[in-house]
Amino acid sequence: MKTSLIIKPILLTILFSLSINAKSAVVEDIRMWHAPERSRFVFDIDKEPNYKVYTLKSPDRLVVDLNHSTLGRPMPPANELGPYIGKMRSGKPNPNTLRVVFELAKPIRYELQLLKPFDRYQYRLVIDFYDKDHVQEQAPTLASVTTPRQNRERTGDILIVIDAGHGGEDPGAVGKRSYEKTIVLSVAKKLKKMIDKEPGLRAELTRTGDYYISLRRRTIMARNMNADLFISVHADGHHNTKAQGASVYALSQRGATSETARWLADKENSADLSGGVSLSEMDDLLAKVLLDLSMTHTVSESVSFGMEVLDELKKIGKIHSKRVEQAGFAVLKSPDIPSILVETAYITNPSEEKMLGTKSHQTKLATAITNGVKRYLRKNQGIYAYKY
Repeated sequence: MKTSLIIKPILLTILFSLSINAKSAVVEDIRMWHAPERSRFVFDIDKEPNYKVYTLKSPDRLVVDLNHSTLGRPMPPANELGPYIGKMRSGKPNPNTLRVVFELAKPIRYELQLLKPFDRYQYRLVIDFYDKDHVQEQAPTLASVTTPRQNRERTGDILIVIDAGHGGEDPGAVGKRSYEKTIVLSVAKKLKKMIDKEPGLRAELTRTGDYYISLRRRTIMARNMNADLFISVHADGHHNTKAQGASVYALSQRGATSETARWLADKENSADLSGGVSLSEMDDLLAKVLLDLSMTHTVSESVSFGMEVLDELKKIGKIHSKRVEQAGFAVLKSPDIPSILVETAYITNPSEEKMLGTKSHQTKLATAITNGVKRYLRKNQGIYAYKY
């Protein structure tokens, strides 16, 4: 009898412990992306976490406590943590709490968000670190928006902003051996080099590395740089692996010109759900007003611009659509900047994926887009004062 009295509490303790562990959330991975103005840390968690985040002084630390959670991987090494974090460590302050400590390398401000499961992702706890005095780029005011284009004063070279789609935790379309985000960044960099060599032209990139930028912020960056043209570079994907060819898209104010255009716009517009939108980048009333402005002239110019690029792309390979398709692409909603989205080919088509991965074809794509830019500018010399 005495033995059974001793065993029962032990069994109850074990069963209680197993019950807690069965409900525990598992931090399956900790991923990092370092952009010029921030570092992003993403906790991939298999269940919705119960957590709290706070800071400590002497030394400066940011602490993440996850209740009923376990860590399924080691901490990242110090040389991968970026400029804001000196070291990361984990511990168990009590049996039911996983604690992750960021030892800060400099004064910071941070933003935190929990993203719900989407597509290939489970729950993600996202922490963005910025310099303490960093100020987010702001959306343009109504007074700064003038349409049509010729009402704007411009000095110096004509500026083309090149946007490499996706990035960071959003890979874009996925082929058998490559990611869209990687290929389009390579094409975008080649395109920038070519445009910079042209007299009277200059190019800037929205992203220069493997990190995500929200769709709204890409358009804000173009306006803050006073861009004359905007080109978003992508590589298409489809469940039909035989789908092939390049395409060019512009914004539509009324509806999509085809089911393909509508499907693609929906897919591209959902990128923010993969990449995670910073709290300071959420839409506000002003942004909605700006996006709803009448942009008839800008959309018309975008289609004209797109046709020049499409005609050049026809010279180097197959075309998926013979016209510039239109749909509600969020990344193209600049009120007075002619903007196009170029789908270079289908990364989900094995032969086109192989072609996209070669430097020679990437160079051909960059050359074709550059020639399309020049053709459009020549036809609009009165607006852009372009003479080459």
